[in-house]
Amino acid sequence: MNEKDFAELAAGAALHALSPADERLFHDALAAHPEWADLVDDDVETVASLEAVAAPEFPPLDLRATLLAQIASTPQHGDDDSVAHHAESSGFSDAPSAAATGQSAESQPRAAAPRRWTRTIFALAACLALVVGVGFGAAALGGYLNRPAAVVALEQIQSADDAQQATVTLDDGGTATAHWSASEGAAVLVTDGIPAAAKGESYELWFVRGETPISAGVFDVEGGTATAALSGDMHAGDVIAVTVEQEGGSPTGKPTSDPFIVIPTA
Repeated sequence: MNEKDFAELAAGAALHALSPADERLFHDALAAHPEWADLVDDDVETVASLEAVAAPEFPPLDLRATLLAQIASTPQHGDDDSVAHHAESSGFSDAPSAAATGQSAESQPRAAAPRRWTRTIFALAACLALVVGVGFGAAALGGYLNRPAAVVALEQIQSADDAQQATVTLDDGGTATAHWSASEGAAVLVTDGIPAAAKGESYELWFVRGETPISAGVFDVEGGTATAALSGDMHAGDVIAVTVEQEGGSPTGKPTSDPFIVIPTA
């Protein structure tokens, strides 16, 4: 066996994919050629690194089973040679000898080299791990990049040195928390336990600057929660308020009802 043939077996051993006969060939060759141990170590390290990359990404649970099924369905052509090798090493064989058949050694079919499929499967495993890692990584990256604008604004406010927040509890048990940053000139309202607006109505946000209410957009509640960024620049001392208006917001640009959420920022 040459080094290239041994490399095939080493790849299969790293993947725990060798047949019993090939497993014996692998260990016999390694014992005869200890200088090839580096090939084994390299393949084992490669498999370990692939597992380390893929594991945090939670690949499909059936990935290993699918790979092993592919291995099982791959045609195997090396078992006869392994049996012949075993028979020769034990000193007897049921197969007729060259002398008995009248064939010379030159006319005997050459023994097939150890199978090549292990390196192919090894490469397939690496590709699958890479695809899974990239696929799940891309999904995570896509989710991060596609965050709602209000969530991005809230993260920016919370990372500001002058980030502040205040929470009020409503009569029905719901809560509303205002997050703001004067340096960012931005504010975000996070609500929990507040029902969705009635049909034909909307919740409208306001900056109350002194005695002047300034519309800061409308928002919807889904599943009892909402994260809404107030549009426009926030000024120091603004009061953040919410009123119930007709769907789409007040047509006059002024509140038409008393605010049910009022959060001072000063």
